[in-house]
Amino acid sequence: MIDKYIAEATDCDFKEAIEFNKPKSWLKTVSAFADGIGGTIFFGIDDDRNVVGLTELKNAIDSISKLLRERITPLPEFIVTPVRTENGKDVIILKVLPGSHTPYYYNADGVLQAYIRVGSDSVPANAQQLNRLVLKGQNIDYDSLPTNYIFTDVSFTVLDAAYKKVVKSALTLKEYISYGLVKPDGTLTFAGLLFTDDCPVLQARVFCTRWNGLSKGSIGDDAIDSEEFEGDIISLLKNSHNFVRLNSKERWKKMPDYRIDKPDYADRAVFEALANALMHRDWSVVGSEVHVDMYDDRLDIYSPGGMPDGSLIQNLDIEEIPSIRRNPSIAETFHRLKYIERKGSGLKKIRMETSQLFGYTDDCAPRFVSTPSTFHVIFKNMNYIMRGSTMHDNTHDTVHDATHDRMDELLKYCETARSREELQQYFGIVNREHFRKAYLKPLLESGKLKMTLPDKLKSKKQKYIVP
Repeated sequence: MIDKYIAEATDCDFKEAIEFNKPKSWLKTVSAFADGIGGTIFFGIDDDRNVVGLTELKNAIDSISKLLRERITPLPEFIVTPVRTENGKDVIILKVLPGSHTPYYYNADGVLQAYIRVGSDSVPANAQQLNRLVLKGQNIDYDSLPTNYIFTDVSFTVLDAAYKKVVKSALTLKEYISYGLVKPDGTLTFAGLLFTDDCPVLQARVFCTRWNGLSKGSIGDDAIDSEEFEGDIISLLKNSHNFVRLNSKERWKKMPDYRIDKPDYADRAVFEALANALMHRDWSVVGSEVHVDMYDDRLDIYSPGGMPDGSLIQNLDIEEIPSIRRNPSIAETFHRLKYIERKGSGLKKIRMETSQLFGYTDDCAPRFVSTPSTFHVIFKNMNYIMRGSTMHDNTHDTVHDATHDRMDELLKYCETARSREELQQYFGIVNREHFRKAYLKPLLESGKLKMTLPDKLKSKKQKYIVP
């Protein structure tokens, strides 16, 4: 029975002895369990899972309860259970429940320290982690915190346009309040601030890089393309998505009466991963941004902040993960804009969309990797895999740059003179400089597109047309 219980424990620690004279070794673990997803400590079992047993169980249980009351503040919920193993040895199981009044401090002679769980270790919470625990204990989400900005003093042009495109009506103040973007008194929440046109949030940035090869190098020497996007959260999502599209290729295989499309990545899966990276990132972390790193063989999307409950995603079954939203106001707004689907389906959506790609096997599934402070979604480049796979046959593959399709579409759209604003809105590209660099400049330099006012480069009446 004890072996089965150990095997089933999702987060546990083993102590050969209770060490009442030096209780910090296990009391800090109690703090970490209470501050996280809970856990179980087994006394009388060593690190190799050998049952060594304890003596005087009643006194030991009384001492454990006494130390918990004296040294852990506030007192978490716990269950102490004595168990006799099959070989006749006695152990004590201390089950600590996840707390709702975080942080839970270990009191060492008046010095209070909260702990968190990192893998199999209990480590002191840093300032940012402690701040999150305080908010959690007060049942406050970071994105719902009020700011010094007032609704009537800012604009939401990008958000309003995106909302109107989906709902066919303008956002009302009542809806801004119901989505958690504005307080009833007109004060913007942090989530609301992220959707403003001139978003002043320093960490509202996404760094995108297409590296030359399979690893990072210096930007100057080893980056094929790089962009730093900043601004409102919708523009961050659209611009980073367009960066991936611009730096991806699509192959196709010609069959007798049809064509098999073979993109590097599943576009919808990438969009979902980028939306999740922005929606679930820990916005309290100021010194780190979302990163999109593209290599020859993979795409790695990184966001600050691990799983909200402190668990490690690689140790979990994504089919069974409950919906835990770090930023519910942002998530609700993304849902209304149809950027994401129902709650808790994002990771499954990423895997499902990727599984539809040509040549997919289970080895090609996206990987999810987290630590207490980071989260990565890693996609494998399907065409890189297929080129090196024995599955690849001699049927001719046509290499196709997805950007060329957009160029052709732009030229067709410009058979009638169009302004830059019209072109950007048509293609959903928010960043002006990115649009100029990736689309306008190449077409103008090649002569495929011309200006209607070539002598007035900065004219507000400037338009572009196919010669």
